[in-house]
Amino acid sequence: MSRWDGVLTPMVTPFTGDEVDERALRSNVAAWMQTPLAGVVALGSNGEAPQLDEAESDRVIAAARAEVPRDRVLLAGTGRESTRATIAATRRAADLGVDAVLVRTPSFFKAQMTTEVFVRHYQAVADASPVPVFLYNVTMFTGVNLLPEAVARLATHPNIIGMKESGGDMAQMAELVTCTPEGFILYAGSAASYFHALCAGCDGAILAVSSLVPALCADMHRLVQDGRLDEARAAQRRLAPLARLVGTGHGVPGLKAALNLLGYQGGEPRLPLLPAGPAVVDALRHELGVLGLLRA
Repeated sequence: MSRWDGVLTPMVTPFTGDEVDERALRSNVAAWMQTPLAGVVALGSNGEAPQLDEAESDRVIAAARAEVPRDRVLLAGTGRESTRATIAATRRAADLGVDAVLVRTPSFFKAQMTTEVFVRHYQAVADASPVPVFLYNVTMFTGVNLLPEAVARLATHPNIIGMKESGGDMAQMAELVTCTPEGFILYAGSAASYFHALCAGCDGAILAVSSLVPALCADMHRLVQDGRLDEARAAQRRLAPLARLVGTGHGVPGLKAALNLLGYQGGEPRLPLLPAGPAVVDALRHELGVLGLLRA
């Protein structure tokens, strides 16, 4: 196994009032570092990255770096709409000590986001980045798709070492596995298809639900590696109801509410996102209880 294999959690960004709460963030990361997680991702989708300004983003990375030991991985999301801004954010993240950057696809000018555009964008970022680059395809938010044709070309760049694919299209995932070279790291980003992605050849995952059940998510990775597929499939069934609630069901508000229930410091999301309502909190409490994570 390489240091990149395993499960990373995309950490939330806690706020007190409307200000980033670095103390709460560090407390959460310190707790996750007591689990089998391979590392954390700062400023991903679940970190409300689009809601933060550049100074806040840098503070989040610095706070996370202070709690992530060097034998674990710290990734930071640095994708911006322009190549220039992405390079600037990437260089700042590198200066702050990240191990690699996770770069989402630009997406505002959707009709122009062709394979050629993506290839030129990512090549320019990778050329300029002092640290390794992971591609980040998250079509559910961006509305654009980084196709295997583009990934195959980009995977030959010496500074592009992997990708997070957040879609649940197993045909595309399987194509990504086969069209990229040996050693290219593929992370699954959808808990709903986590088991199937591991079976297809993914090296690990970046999953929101791993913030809540890190051991279960890490166990599934190990079980598939060991060929214990029946046990891994059973674990997927246990994981699925909670994963739906904090994933496609209720997103960041649901994830933060679940973290609060477990004693982490999730807080509330930043406007325009609204906190999870009482019915959602009750549903989360039920599923966490089913998994034995809450005292009766």
